[in-house]
Amino acid sequence: MEPRTRACTGAHDRRMFLTNAAALSAAALLGFPPVASAESRPEITTIRLPRDPAICLAPQYLAEELLRLEGFSTVQYVDATPGALYRSVDAGKADLTMDGAPGLVYGLQNHANCTAIAGIHPGCYELFANERVRTLRDLKGKTIAVWDIEAGDHVFLSSMLAYVGIDPHDVKWLVDQRPGDAKRRFIHGGVDAFIGFPPEPQELRARNIGRVILNTAQDRPWSQYFCCILVANREFATKYPSATKRALRAYLKAADLCADEPERVARFLADRGFEPNYETGLEVLKSLPYRRWRDSNPEDTLRFHALRLHQVGMIQSTPQKLMERGTDWRFLNELKRELKA
Repeated sequence: MEPRTRACTGAHDRRMFLTNAAALSAAALLGFPPVASAESRPEITTIRLPRDPAICLAPQYLAEELLRLEGFSTVQYVDATPGALYRSVDAGKADLTMDGAPGLVYGLQNHANCTAIAGIHPGCYELFANERVRTLRDLKGKTIAVWDIEAGDHVFLSSMLAYVGIDPHDVKWLVDQRPGDAKRRFIHGGVDAFIGFPPEPQELRARNIGRVILNTAQDRPWSQYFCCILVANREFATKYPSATKRALRAYLKAADLCADEPERVARFLADRGFEPNYETGLEVLKSLPYRRWRDSNPEDTLRFHALRLHQVGMIQSTPQKLMERGTDWRFLNELKRELKA
């Protein structure tokens, strides 16, 4: 098959984590059956994905070889739009991406070119605080560092605050002037709290800085809902339904691979530079429930955050209207049946 030939002839910097002829593709490793020949080939053979080196996005990078098995001859990684990966999809610069559910909910009211098509996994974010903060409610009147207003970290934490009855306007938001300022300010004691995603929490724990007051992979209700949602460009999904389904299948199989073979995936992340520290990558992969896409409803996640953000006036559209115009679960439902979820 074309993807296997490509994998065999690639240069050293293209070497995947599968290291022998019997395991040159993630599909072969996990024993996934080949795509049925009766299924329509993708209407387009080039697909574009944003590049953002976050460990929790591992399925987005693992999907590359699986996408080739699905008939995509060219997989392009494009520079991500700062603040929210879905903006690259909305602008037509990328065709699909994983992104945080709360930020996506916030964006759906103003970005008509995005449509959510699947949930991938819960978890990712951890909220760190200093000794003045014991619970979410203690954040009222405190200073919180975020990448930017309306960016994913700001919107997610705003949804959390709304859940416990705090208006997000009742805290002081301090935004980055340079990349990484939010974490640096917390480390140096300039703010009361900081919400981060891998590998930031792992770094703070290793340095014994602050303490976790909320872990979205473990603490309810957030652990019940997806963190990362897969969003497609609406025109792409409408014009190329077979390509969209095949791309989603690659993502879901990649998520299963993260769950079933975390050691191999961690090695892949290290070899490709997405997370140079193998042990950090392995810790994260083992902590996130990557198989949750099989039995959880992603619309529940979007409704949960839409209700919170609507309550505090951050979105004007009702949750129902957002679901109607910003989601399409047809491909996911078909693949759940096909992959025997």
